[in-house]
Amino acid sequence: MNLDELKAFLAIVEHQSFTLAAEKIHLTQPAISKRIAKLEDSLGVRLFDRISNKVLLTESGQLLLERANELLRDLEDIERAIHNLSGDISGSVRFATSHHIGLHRLPPVFEEFHREYPAVGLDVRFLDSEQACQQVSRGELEFAVVTLPPLVETPLQVRRVWPDPIEIMVSGQHPLAKTGNVISPAELTGHSALLPAVGTYTRALIDRAFTELQLPLHIEINSNYLEVLKMLTAAGLGWSALPRSMLDDKLQVVNVSQLSLQRELGIVTHEKRTLSNAGQLLVKTIIRHGEENP
Repeated sequence: MNLDELKAFLAIVEHQSFTLAAEKIHLTQPAISKRIAKLEDSLGVRLFDRISNKVLLTESGQLLLERANELLRDLEDIERAIHNLSGDISGSVRFATSHHIGLHRLPPVFEEFHREYPAVGLDVRFLDSEQACQQVSRGELEFAVVTLPPLVETPLQVRRVWPDPIEIMVSGQHPLAKTGNVISPAELTGHSALLPAVGTYTRALIDRAFTELQLPLHIEINSNYLEVLKMLTAAGLGWSALPRSMLDDKLQVVNVSQLSLQRELGIVTHEKRTLSNAGQLLVKTIIRHGEENP
């Protein structure tokens, strides 16, 4: 069993196809089939069943999958640790960020980092914060720059970078925009809400606040994308809870008594993963920008 055979095995599991897996790792289909055959011979078991044009893991294949991912992560970590000893700043940093942070927080970071380290490539994955944290936990990313989870569980570690106050916002034509005074939570919940999707960290924060107030929400629209919620709010479809950084002349803040919302944005890493030299420098750049522009 060797590394190339394990990579072929994992590619087939990911794509559920010998053909697609071969394309992914730049092999012909006969070549990838040969690697799997050699892997099965060395282990003395069958790893895949092909049934009705589907590629399915056998029980032995499932067991190998659990250990193969862990083994490859360990090998990559060893390679990074050894490479870091040279002090070389090159290669590519694979990390994730949310669309909101990528649009509103990271552009000046990217500009400075590229200017200082032009030999480093940035492999940026734009994901929901929850999905990004899962991928960091599985060792698929060096780190993620996201909305921090309310409950941090092993093996994740977090570093707070930006406080991100959440405001209740409406369009200038919305009935709540004309009050001019502090309103009660009950008055707010009498109007339609446009909120982040269920299952997101931000939605959990909002739901918890209104549950504590014992007030039901009348939710008109759910969306994973804050920019979409901002657009719909500006169009007058309802009120939304949006980061203060998104406020512009098309939106107005509504002051609500007994309601204070704030999420934290920052960096999520795996407690056992060694960051590359380039990854460490990018993290330091992000943290410094956060300190200079809280």
